[in-house]
Amino acid sequence: MTSFAENSVGEDEKSGSGILAVEGQLDTRHGPILYLEDVSVSFDGFKALNNLSLYIDAGELRCLIGPNGAGKTTLMDVITGKTRPDTGSVFFGQTIDLLKMDEPAIAQAGICRKFQKPSVFDALTVFENLELALKADKRTWPTLFNRLNGEQRDRINQIIETIGLGTHHQLRAGILSHGQKQWLEIGMLLMQEPKVMLVDEPIAGMTHQEIERTAELLLSLQGQRSIVVVEHDMEFVRSIASKVTVLHEGSVLTEGTMDEVQNDPRVIQVYLGG
Repeated sequence: MTSFAENSVGEDEKSGSGILAVEGQLDTRHGPILYLEDVSVSFDGFKALNNLSLYIDAGELRCLIGPNGAGKTTLMDVITGKTRPDTGSVFFGQTIDLLKMDEPAIAQAGICRKFQKPSVFDALTVFENLELALKADKRTWPTLFNRLNGEQRDRINQIIETIGLGTHHQLRAGILSHGQKQWLEIGMLLMQEPKVMLVDEPIAGMTHQEIERTAELLLSLQGQRSIVVVEHDMEFVRSIASKVTVLHEGSVLTEGTMDEVQNDPRVIQVYLGG
């Protein structure tokens, strides 16, 4: 398999839906690209998020850890518009209020999410999966029958190399390994040129070699887009994150380097079990 390369996908602004024109242009020159302030979410009296504040910088690769029930999934749901908070603010850049947008609009604005279980089209080849992801932005059925132009084909080939599937581009996705399917789905997200990628437990079920290559892939993408990774494997988190956020009972317990987090007595007590 080819090694992961630096991704060279363009960073053009997405404004085709009119979302950014209405909400304001995405401005990341000052402050974080994504921030949540005093966000609370309750389900039947249980506070899944409790006055949570979180700030993600442009180009940052951040890892979120925490015990089950800490609020990690609910946090992802709030950012992507799946769950509306009871209170708080959620902004993309400094001017785009995500709480005024629905899930498709948030995705179109440049925030995408990868769930733990890969969701690819098994009957299609690697190339065809990426082609479908490219054409999904067009939103009109006639475009499904258009032929790829040279620029689009080059872009797909760039992504194939980025995700390390250069020698597998004509294989059907159904025969790929679990790890290769995960990389393909990351590639499908990259085809949409996201500004922020939310990645949920990307190494679950992977071999040791696949885990190493996944770390290499995610590290190759930082700086070009913001990546938020939810993961339980501490060794993997250490290998990719310069900053780790620990959630507990719906709030941020602490943030810092992996060494700082692991040596924090509060973290040892509530999460690391020691």
